[in-house]
Amino acid sequence: MLDRNGWRAGGILLHPTSLHSRFGVGDLGPAAHHMVRFIKKAGLNYWQVLPLGPTGPGLGNSPYSAYSAFAGNPLLISPDLMARDGWLEERDLEEAEMPPRDQVSFEAAIKVKQGLIDLAFERAATRLDSHQAFQDFCWQNGTWLNDYAFFMAAKHYLGGHTWLAWPEKLRRRDGEALHEYGTLLRGPIQREKFAQYLFFSQLAELKALMHENGIGLIGDTAIYVNHDSSDVWAQPYLFHLNENGCSTVVAGVPPDYFAEFGQLWGNPLFNWPAHAAQGYDWWKNRLWNAFKVYDMVRLDHFRAFAAYWEVPAEAETAASGHWVPGPGADLFRAASQNGPLRIIAEDLGIITPDVTRLRCEFGYPGMRVLQFAFGPDLRYSTHAPYRIEMDNAVYPATHDNNTTRGWYRMETTPLQRNQLEEMAGFKVDESNAAWALTRLAWLSTAGLAVVTMQDLLNLDEKSRMNTPGTAEGNWGWRLTGDEQLSDELAAKIAGLNDLSGRDNFEHPNTLTY
Repeated sequence: MLDRNGWRAGGILLHPTSLHSRFGVGDLGPAAHHMVRFIKKAGLNYWQVLPLGPTGPGLGNSPYSAYSAFAGNPLLISPDLMARDGWLEERDLEEAEMPPRDQVSFEAAIKVKQGLIDLAFERAATRLDSHQAFQDFCWQNGTWLNDYAFFMAAKHYLGGHTWLAWPEKLRRRDGEALHEYGTLLRGPIQREKFAQYLFFSQLAELKALMHENGIGLIGDTAIYVNHDSSDVWAQPYLFHLNENGCSTVVAGVPPDYFAEFGQLWGNPLFNWPAHAAQGYDWWKNRLWNAFKVYDMVRLDHFRAFAAYWEVPAEAETAASGHWVPGPGADLFRAASQNGPLRIIAEDLGIITPDVTRLRCEFGYPGMRVLQFAFGPDLRYSTHAPYRIEMDNAVYPATHDNNTTRGWYRMETTPLQRNQLEEMAGFKVDESNAAWALTRLAWLSTAGLAVVTMQDLLNLDEKSRMNTPGTAEGNWGWRLTGDEQLSDELAAKIAGLNDLSGRDNFEHPNTLTY
């Protein structure tokens, strides 16, 4: 519950890839540590990120489409910290440095990062068998790490093709084939495990720094997994697949605010009876692993746990889908065996009473987005600032929205602009619409208010993070330098925290599982 004892907090939404660095993409190193100092100076209580799983160009570089539901993204590993810890030398970094850009160069950055990880592994390989911290990490995470490392090593060896194109025996996980390829790829498998060790070590260091500064980490868990993932390859019976491993039905959402014909995501759908027969072990492990890393977790597309949109695999759009009941409360009862889960339920889109009942049964706060509030139905909208319940998280906009400056200039009607100005209580135009929405979010009764870094910086539509339903031009925005995180900006948001009472914070150490 977010409303216990009048608890109020504020946070910032920024994905680590959007940080600046000298290697083409943001990571968990010096810029992330600087961001923690800025968040503290601004009086904010939380840093919210998007999913941190391993993605790539073949998956559109989307944080919501990963090769594993458990692993971390090697692209976020900091070469600076690798050099500090002795895995690399400073001259290695100087040779890999890239010119600064305001967009992530995914292809170039992946090449640079993979090369540095390869170099570090080459130098460390003979020491890893006796490296206690590495060995402990592998043992503690073996339930997912062994399959993931094997999957990625085999994928690279077999030309990067989806596992459906692998040799039949390997595709079907024949024991003889697993042994053959496991022996052949022993080094590459170890290399994948080493990369995961680096990622989670650096993330743990960042989280410890955050806790030292009274800041909590909010993660994000995408409900669905990618078909070309270690999860589906390792346990195909947990998904709706045919005998050849192809999806029979896929995920999506019906037509809504974001897409006229719905969104056809294409992810394989869960075989919920198979999950139930195993006591939801896969989901329990997934959530419990998330809470080892995060203080709270935004659970994406929460409505699908009540009912999900099932689309025939051969469909060209999501419009031909239909609703199917999800696992409901049974899953969350099973996953709560170790105590209540600190989940923020992403309940946006078409929300029916069964979704709200499920969320409220477990006390999970929902999400409210102020950009959705304005229009003819303002007085009835659950996103209107004066209708937002205390037990909710409110956002001026999310990563799926236009920036508020871009929204105001490109998407609002005269009615919406007038409503916003009347509610803000001052003259609103393109130059201050983002601050007007941020101020309304902070002054609302919601227990948690979170603003994107783009809105905090008052950036326009060119800095939008994602446009749902599109495959190109997303996820690339990034900061250009520490100078954007000025003392003046920190003081401005700190003053708003003081005005709105969002400085009554429970230290994240008491929130961690």
